[in-house]
Amino acid sequence: MTEEIVIVGIGEIKDRPADPSLGLDPLDLMAAAARKAEADSGASLLPDIDAIEVIHQITWRYEDTARRLCERLKLRPRRAAYHPGGGESPLRVLHDAALRIARGESRTALVCGAEARSTLQKARKAGVELPWPEKARIMEHPWRVEEMLCPMARAHGVAQPTFIYPLFENAASHSFGLTPAEAQSESAKLWSQYSAIAASNPYAWLQRSVSPEEISTVTAMNPLVAWPYPRLMVANPTVNLGAAVVVMAKSAAIAAGIAPAKMIHIMGGAASKEPEDYLKRDCYHASPSQQVVLEAAQSLNGKPFNHLELYSCFPCVPKMARRSLGLDENTAFTVTGGLTFFGGPFNDYMLHATCAMVRRLREATGTGLLYGQGDFVTKHHALVLGSQPAFIPALWQEYRMDEKADAARGAVPRLINLYKGRATIETFTVIYGRESKVDRGIVILRTPEGHRTMARVPASDARTIARLTDLLRSPIGETGVVTTADDGLLEWRLS
Repeated sequence: MTEEIVIVGIGEIKDRPADPSLGLDPLDLMAAAARKAEADSGASLLPDIDAIEVIHQITWRYEDTARRLCERLKLRPRRAAYHPGGGESPLRVLHDAALRIARGESRTALVCGAEARSTLQKARKAGVELPWPEKARIMEHPWRVEEMLCPMARAHGVAQPTFIYPLFENAASHSFGLTPAEAQSESAKLWSQYSAIAASNPYAWLQRSVSPEEISTVTAMNPLVAWPYPRLMVANPTVNLGAAVVVMAKSAAIAAGIAPAKMIHIMGGAASKEPEDYLKRDCYHASPSQQVVLEAAQSLNGKPFNHLELYSCFPCVPKMARRSLGLDENTAFTVTGGLTFFGGPFNDYMLHATCAMVRRLREATGTGLLYGQGDFVTKHHALVLGSQPAFIPALWQEYRMDEKADAARGAVPRLINLYKGRATIETFTVIYGRESKVDRGIVILRTPEGHRTMARVPASDARTIARLTDLLRSPIGETGVVTTADDGLLEWRLS
């Protein structure tokens, strides 16, 4: 297999209707983006599409989503697939589409995704019934958190990204040798950099450059969500955005009359996955899967990347990734704008990032790294794009790096549900309600025997909460006492 695979068309759409009843549903957004991708290529490509790959969407339940999109586009491809979700999934789907084309199983593939949560929320608030298709009874490929996480995590209510990623943030910052204040300053500067790129991206939901001070300062409009993250450090899924990418063999693109300047080469990539249950990780300050994926991407490129897109649902992800890549904090880490400012259309962000990277490579040439991750620092995928022709054998090889990640992973502590006595903080967060009011603290603990457990810190324990939120000194490594509360859950407090 020596065929070069290229991206030849990209399309994006942003829908901001004044009246939510006029808002496009996700399938209409996908169809509009697909037509824009065809127009971008400069050729009549849609009739020749033989594979349609649809990224998982959350806004609306359809019966057979991929088939419905084919009907909207009036296409009858040989293959129409709707994929399981994950922030890395657009890169996985693009990579697999390229491999199918290289094997001769397909000629031209269309990858689409969209969300319309902003319209849906505004309609619900206004009591407006949307003129969208009848909602299906069952969601395709539902995200079953209850099957991914152990009962302990669910019992403590730590089963959603906004509460879980801070556990990685606090552990990673401590391992980097930063005080909490220094770590928060790094996050704010990083997010400000992302916002500056979003400000110049016409498809960004929030086109405004935001200062580090505004990002880190807690206000009524920027309340704390889970320590140390305020709202402006959290992905924003309340958007109406769609994207589409057309992929084909370079020989077919030439035959279709597509200009070489439109062609951006898929050079290869890598992927790996951590254990699904975050309480069954070897550590929280790093991800072996992330590290081996990024090392493989660097090795594939053979030199520093000219352009980067590091996934940015929460600051800990690009902060960990840039250290894995050996990059300093002044590097430009996005060409898109990030999931807070560009917008976080659930699983679709990296498809928009692909569009942005293609635009950048058409204008500035060189190579670009797309790095996405999904679930809870769980699924990692990197894809390398280039402006120049490049046949890289690694593209056609098995791209899973799980065995290498497994070899790099440390021992996983035994997880225990019942415990009484002294225990030390491994990582932690504090969860907030309205107006930045403390709801509870959450600590992941290690016992003297090295076992792991989880406990809460009651909001009424002001002394322990104050220690968890100390900006001058991390509480990781602090020892306290575990007891059992009346509801059967473990609680921890400073000795």
